[in-house]
Amino acid sequence: MDLTQHLAELTRLSSITGRERAVAEYLLTAWAPLVDEARLDRLGSYIGLKRGEGPEPRPRVAAVAHMDSIGGVVTEIEPGGFLRFSPVGGVDRRLLMAQEMEVHGRRIIPGVVGSKPPHVTSPEERRRLVPVEELYIDTGLPEEEVRALVQVGDPVLFRYQFRVLQNGRISSRYLDNRASQAALAVALEELKTLRHRADFYAVGSVGEEFGGYPGAVAATYALQPDIAIAVDVTFARHPGSEKDAFPLGGGPTIGVGPNCTPRLVKLMRQVAEEVGIDYQLEVMSGPSGTDAWGMQVVRGGVATGILSIPLRYMHTPVELVDLADIRQAGRLLARVVARIDQAFVEELRCY
Repeated sequence: MDLTQHLAELTRLSSITGRERAVAEYLLTAWAPLVDEARLDRLGSYIGLKRGEGPEPRPRVAAVAHMDSIGGVVTEIEPGGFLRFSPVGGVDRRLLMAQEMEVHGRRIIPGVVGSKPPHVTSPEERRRLVPVEELYIDTGLPEEEVRALVQVGDPVLFRYQFRVLQNGRISSRYLDNRASQAALAVALEELKTLRHRADFYAVGSVGEEFGGYPGAVAATYALQPDIAIAVDVTFARHPGSEKDAFPLGGGPTIGVGPNCTPRLVKLMRQVAEEVGIDYQLEVMSGPSGTDAWGMQVVRGGVATGILSIPLRYMHTPVELVDLADIRQAGRLLARVVARIDQAFVEELRCY
């Protein structure tokens, strides 16, 4: 699989929270050669199974990367064809003015976010952040055409611009969390070359960006895995954000904290060191803000881990990752799965 091309296609697709089906259906096709079976569950999460060797019961390991992303939704069509909208998920309101957008109506319609020019605003207005309620999307189309193409409730996305940068780096919208889905693809490819006893479930979950983690919780409840690993992104270093951030190209982070089962963390670290995979430790002293927070308490409890890919400029249209970190995350995930057997699962129950 061409990792860059896979990321380009994943980020091209619309998948704001609550409308993730385009990505899920793409995974059904793109990952078909990598899994033994796949389906979409009732909430729309993707679930692909790569079976392990040996008789049942086999250990069950789920790796979960959320498919949904932030964006917006059309709330009103005004005279003149101007579109009012509301943010969906953790959109940084500072970025919206003069932003290029896509409205996904009957077809994809490009537009720009307009607001009053500074020449006609008061000094007080110029000092404050413009409320979203005062912003609108201008598509350039006449009102009658806008009303024919767009309905209230249609998704609004940042404009798609996939950039291949220098030094193996990629910038695009929605690398949170398409980078992690690409890491799952790497893991599935790697498992084709490895012997593993565990049944491995690659899950693309819905609804993570709103909290509550409905897709991950529902999938974990149905699959009943012995181990669940949330694969997500974390903060990469750039000027002004050196604290609690990680260098690009330094490998994925392994979470340490109340969301992370210590024996599983130990195994992930051991495997990385034995195989020669660069990794970084990410201390999470409270709720991790990942799908692990919901998966951990499903049914009688699930052993959980967190594997994260450093990403710059999170929740902006120019998120930036290093392809090497994605590959390393996928390789580490596959090697960990290959090390899990029934004896290790039994050890998880010993305190």
